[in-house]
Amino acid sequence: MHDAAFAADPQQVYDRLRAHGPAGPVELAPGVEATLVVGHEMALRVLQNSTLFARDARRWKALNEGRISMDSPVLPMMAYRPNCLFTDGAVHLRLRKAVTDSLAKLNIARIRRDVEPIADYLIDQFSERGRADLLNDYAKLLPLLLFNKLFGCPADIGDTLTSSMSAIFDGKDALRANEELTACLMELIALKRRQPGDDVTSWLIQHPAGLTDEELKDQLVMLMGAGVEPERNLIGNALLLLLSPGTSGRHAGMLIEEALDHVLWNQTPIANYATHYPVQDVDLGGVVAEANTPVVISFAAANSDPVLAEARRTHSKGAHLAWGAGPHACPAKDPAQVIATTAIEKILNALPDMRLAVPETDLQWRPGPFHRALVALPVAFSPTPATRMASALQNRTVPVSAEQPQHVAPVATTRQEPARKKGFWSSFLDIFRV
Repeated sequence: MHDAAFAADPQQVYDRLRAHGPAGPVELAPGVEATLVVGHEMALRVLQNSTLFARDARRWKALNEGRISMDSPVLPMMAYRPNCLFTDGAVHLRLRKAVTDSLAKLNIARIRRDVEPIADYLIDQFSERGRADLLNDYAKLLPLLLFNKLFGCPADIGDTLTSSMSAIFDGKDALRANEELTACLMELIALKRRQPGDDVTSWLIQHPAGLTDEELKDQLVMLMGAGVEPERNLIGNALLLLLSPGTSGRHAGMLIEEALDHVLWNQTPIANYATHYPVQDVDLGGVVAEANTPVVISFAAANSDPVLAEARRTHSKGAHLAWGAGPHACPAKDPAQVIATTAIEKILNALPDMRLAVPETDLQWRPGPFHRALVALPVAFSPTPATRMASALQNRTVPVSAEQPQHVAPVATTRQEPARKKGFWSSFLDIFRV
């Protein structure tokens, strides 16, 4: 599941496994073996039975025995962290309640209000060129910057958060990036303990669950990881569908919400994940998964299970497993859909004649066992002036000229280095300083 052939056509792997039963053996990365669940009913059985199928990766037998390389590309996604994804029982309930209660404070109007200026800012970066890579120039950066906003990050912490998370997702010096990510999040937590704000970090700190700094850091990492990668793939895959010529897409009258449903069913952004570790040997429909070995759920394969043919044809929202199921189901389903809808609306309205810059068959899918993600999404359009941010600020009665340079002098802080290269977040914040 880690080569180019799988990235190009994962469905053929799912179909081959399903021909022998609801689960089968796979290799996630060189030397990393697992059992992949491809049947819808079996996937629900595993997801909903936390007594038999634990999430705690400290059970992982091959890792404990030193048979998994510490530089394995799947380790950052599978190794234990004390957060909602990798805990069970009372610990999981305590951590998840802190997360769900904090996310519940994010109302839909606020999310749209936070997404719109970030979308305007990013579109302004490329609208005058007449071309862009919608994945790396837009769909990837928008959720990263949004989390900076939701977490209440000041400029320098936000720049580090953005660059380190990007490096982790892209597999670039992941160990160093993880150290930088940990350091900047601990700095953010210390800041919010001293100066709480109207943000997710402060709400987690103030929650009655009484999370330690280490627990806070790992919940924030989980929120970023579980939010950014799926969100960029949801936005990117839906934009591809809407821009595709032919019988589908917006030229055929497809609505954004319909495109998102289609992607959740057929190009599931996180295609395979939710790793479980059976507490004892268990028969998964003819394949025995040994105790403490990885059992991975294929949300994509479960969604393409023939038993769901009618639900898939009608895009029944309640049947697909893109959001997971059971006690570890995604707690941010509604915010995630609002973010994607708003991001897609903004760019389609801003660049109405946007079209694919290459034939759809030339697009490549990024290798990896867990995601369904494009490498790039090149588009072309009529160049338009980069004045969206200025217009948005004027509409908010802030006197900003359209000709004002984007990078004005930052407010001095004790951490500011005179020659520090600005990141996306500090540049974005500069525009709002008046």
